[in-house]
Amino acid sequence: MSIPDILAEIFYILIGGLFFLTGLAALRGERSRQRTGTALFWFILAFTFVAGPWLPAAVTGVCIVILAVLTALGMVRPCSPGSPPASETRRNADRFGFRVVLPAAALAVTAVVAATFLPFGASNAIGISALFALIFALVLFRVPAGEIPRAATHDGVRLIDNIGPVGILPQVLAALGALFTAAGVGEVISSAVSSVIPQDSRLAAVAVYCIGMALFTVIMGNGYAAFSVITAGIGIPFVIAQGGNPVVVGALGLTAGYCGTLVTPMAANFNIMPAALLEMRDKYGVIKTQAPVAAALLAIHIVLMYFLAF
Repeated sequence: MSIPDILAEIFYILIGGLFFLTGLAALRGERSRQRTGTALFWFILAFTFVAGPWLPAAVTGVCIVILAVLTALGMVRPCSPGSPPASETRRNADRFGFRVVLPAAALAVTAVVAATFLPFGASNAIGISALFALIFALVLFRVPAGEIPRAATHDGVRLIDNIGPVGILPQVLAALGALFTAAGVGEVISSAVSSVIPQDSRLAAVAVYCIGMALFTVIMGNGYAAFSVITAGIGIPFVIAQGGNPVVVGALGLTAGYCGTLVTPMAANFNIMPAALLEMRDKYGVIKTQAPVAAALLAIHIVLMYFLAF
C-alpha cells in the first residue's frame, strides 16, 4: 500500500472508533428505548469503516442493508447526553464570541492547502485538515491537557449521535449514483428526453439539462451523483452535440445541480444537519429559506450556459 492509502485507512479507523464510542454511549444512555437498535447501528457502521478493506463485498452489502432496515424501522434514536445547559452555552458564547468559527475556517483553509500542496492525495485532505482544526480548537479554547481526550471524543460522539443516520447519507447516495450510471440510467433518460426537446433548440436543451441536473440532485441528494447520469443522458447528446463548450457545460451543469442541493432533505449534510446543529424547531427551515435563492440561481445558470457555452 502507498503512503496515501495507509493514511486513508488510519482516518477510516479513527472514524470507526468514534462510531464505536457512539454505540457504547447508546448502550449506556437513558434517553431512548431504542438503545439496542441504535448501538447495533453504530457498531455495524464502525465495523465496516475499520475492517472494510478486508471484507468481501457481499458482507459489506449485508451490513448496509441491516443499517437501512434499522433506520427504516425507527430503531435508531439519539441516546447520548444532550446539549449543555442553556446557561453554560450562553456563558461560553459571551466568553469566546465569534472565535468559535475560527476552527471551521481553519479546517476549510487547511483542506485546500493539503489537497494542493501535500503529497498525500486530495482524498486525505479533509482528514488532515480535521486533525489540524481539532488541535487548533484545543489550543484556542485552552482545554487542559488532562481533558483533551474527553473533550475530543465526548463532544464528537454527542454530535454524531444527534445527527444520526443522515450523517452517512452522502456516501450512500454517491454510491447509488455510480450504480445508476453503471446500470445505464443515463441512456434511459436520453431516450425519454429526445421526444421532449425540439430538434436543434439550444435553449430547450440547456434548460432541460440544467433543470434535470437540479431535479435529479433533489432525488439523489448529491450533485456529483447526479452529474454523471444527467450529463451522459442529456448534457452530451443534446447540449455538447450542438456545439456547446464541454468545459462550460460541465462546470455550469454541476453547479446547476447544486441548486437542487439547496432544496432537498436528501442533502442531509447541507440542510438537515445544520438544522439539528442549530436546534431549529423546523427541521426543514434551512430548505425553506434557501428555496427562493435556488430558483433564482437555476434561472441564472440557464442564461449563462446558453450565452457562454455556444
